Amino acid sequence: MKRRFAAIAAAALSLSLFAACGGDSGTASSDAEVVKVGVNYELSGPVATYGDANVKGIEMAFEEINAAGGVDGKQVEIVKYDNKSEPAEATTLATKLMTQDDVVAIIGPATSGSFKATIPVANQNRIPVISGSATAEDVTVSNGQLQEYAFRTCFSDSFQGTAMANFATKNRDAQTAVILKDTSSDYAKGLADNFRATFEEAGGTIVGDEGYVAGETNFNSVLTRIRGLEFDVMYVPGYYEEVGLIIKQARDLGITQPVLGGDGFDSPVLLEKAGAEALNDVYYTNHYSSLDSDPQVQDFIAAFNEKYGEDPNAFNALGYDTAYFVADAIGRASELTGEAVAQAMEQTQNFSGVTGTFSIDPETHEPIKQALVIELQDGVPVSAEPAAL
Repeated sequence: MKRRFAAIAAAALSLSLFAACGGDSGTASSDAEVVKVGVNYELSGPVATYGDANVKGIEMAFEEINAAGGVDGKQVEIVKYDNKSEPAEATTLATKLMTQDDVVAIIGPATSGSFKATIPVANQNRIPVISGSATAEDVTVSNGQLQEYAFRTCFSDSFQGTAMANFATKNRDAQTAVILKDTSSDYAKGLADNFRATFEEAGGTIVGDEGYVAGETNFNSVLTRIRGLEFDVMYVPGYYEEVGLIIKQARDLGITQPVLGGDGFDSPVLLEKAGAEALNDVYYTNHYSSLDSDPQVQDFIAAFNEKYGEDPNAFNALGYDTAYFVADAIGRASELTGEAVAQAMEQTQNFSGVTGTFSIDPETHEPIKQALVIELQDGVPVSAEPAAL
């Protein structure tokens, strides 16, 4: 299975490079035997699980690409650093990668805050930065201004919030909702704002809007207030560390309504924190599902499992797709410069990955793609349905 998947991956990349050879842009021209790509991720610190998951997918993808002959005959060399889940460190490392390590692109960081911190450096040095999981609304377009050297391969918070509000009203017939969000997180606030706007536009009512701060462990006080309200669903945008405890404590207090969330739920730690019994009637938006029967997805799962001894999650898949996206752009670039690679990224059309087929919107540098809603029963995903529009 692994050899078969590698052959498919090589064929897909060869087609990309063949297309580049036949176009006006030509192929990357350099005497170098390698092309360097930076990897700037949270490999330690509070959100290390996202960084580690992305990097596993990235490294597997580049191993396949190099085994298949590389990009335009050049091997891809990863220059990897740990930003320790700190935006300031991410900025320092991005500067080092661009000015000392001579990379043509940087993948990461994983989280929106750290990724946004690297964008001014990218614009200054004209080296593109790409994230597979930075979902904040103002990542690639800030104050109406396109960030020329910032790209992402995931959908935005507004898309996730809207998708889950549509699910709540159309699939769950919800008329009332409570929001419990991480007020210290741009990610959580972005999801909450867009959930509210779409839910209310559909005629729903937000009967409670509560907050917590990352690092908290006891949510009984706020959950007791919520328990006294009448509502159909509870929307909890946030990350797995706190969300797992929130769901467990909510169920312990007798809150039985469906719990909805975003892709921050997608971590094995959620099950560790909440326990299987609490994770029923739980739904979250995501970029990918192992339940997808598409052969490309199933081959990826088999290859990942063989390499790492575990099934891939969405962040593994997003990292994997982002690496192939970068390789595809390098192969189509007119030369091995950050400017040329960024231009090729902006021109990406119908890129086929395990998280779906997408094109890059040149006005936003975001992918045009669809979200999934994952249902958990006893902590295990049992269904994945395209989000209603």
